[in-house]
Amino acid sequence: MNNIVIGQYIPGDSWIYKIDPRIKLSALVILLVTTFLLNSFLLMSMMFVLMIIMFLSSSVPFMKMIRGLKPLMFLLTFTFFIQIFSVRTGKLLFEQQMYISYSSLGAIAGIIVLYFGLKRFTRFRVTYFLLMVLLAFVVQALLPYGPISEYTFQIYEGGLSQTGFFLFRIIIVVILSSLLTFTTMPTDITNGLESLLKPLKVIRFPVSELAMMLSLTLRFIPTLLEETGKIMKAQASRGVDFNESKFKDKVSQVISLLIPIFVVSFKRAEDLANAMEARGYIVGGKRTKIDLMKFRMIDLVAIVVCFGLLSLSILLRTGVIAIAL
Repeated sequence: MNNIVIGQYIPGDSWIYKIDPRIKLSALVILLVTTFLLNSFLLMSMMFVLMIIMFLSSSVPFMKMIRGLKPLMFLLTFTFFIQIFSVRTGKLLFEQQMYISYSSLGAIAGIIVLYFGLKRFTRFRVTYFLLMVLLAFVVQALLPYGPISEYTFQIYEGGLSQTGFFLFRIIIVVILSSLLTFTTMPTDITNGLESLLKPLKVIRFPVSELAMMLSLTLRFIPTLLEETGKIMKAQASRGVDFNESKFKDKVSQVISLLIPIFVVSFKRAEDLANAMEARGYIVGGKRTKIDLMKFRMIDLVAIVVCFGLLSLSILLRTGVIAIAL
């Protein structure tokens, strides 16, 4: 549960904390568009290095971002193998005959059992998962006994570059989204979003209500995860094992976990509604703010740099500027 980084705020005083929330939200959108406009591995790797430098200079703990990538490890691994198997362009870098046989299938079944059996005793689970996936391919190359079918495993230069391209894109999106929530309080995100969407009030769009709902959503993600962790520990102390059980037992365990989570969620929502009503919150009412947002020089520099990256990506995409790839 601690791997979910969305909604968490880490206090700090680096340069990124001093940027206006409106600029942060605008910069996030601009940089995401820039990332999806890049169309080569070289450009994406340069963008990745730039984002890593920005993250390191923000004084946010780097391991926070690494832990945030753990839930995406299956997606990253799946993307890696899909691209390796499907893209066959460029120079052939590696070739190996692979066998799907009774011996290799038995070994893979043993690897799966070993993985789930030792998973809870392993500290570095991501590394452990990757090693087991690699071992599953190794046994297909080394155990041809009792053949059922076979195939040729090939790695091309184009496959590697395309794989790195998509992996870098996913990681960049995670870094940018994490930086916003790590360095901006939910109330500041609400105020910034409300200010950016203020022109929509002309068409009677509920800007304030939308911003408030987004703020509450971001605020309640870590709260509900913390409550879920407490409930899981309480049930574990009563003999419930979430790791070692049959599928039927897991279904009943999940149901027994969801019910108290829903109860806690509704209770939290009711308490929040009462607190907001006691403080005079009225839906659609005009409200004042204790902290007024002001643009400063650092905001101007940040938005100019973001627009510069966007302009450069558009020029590279359209071929106005060409580089040797």
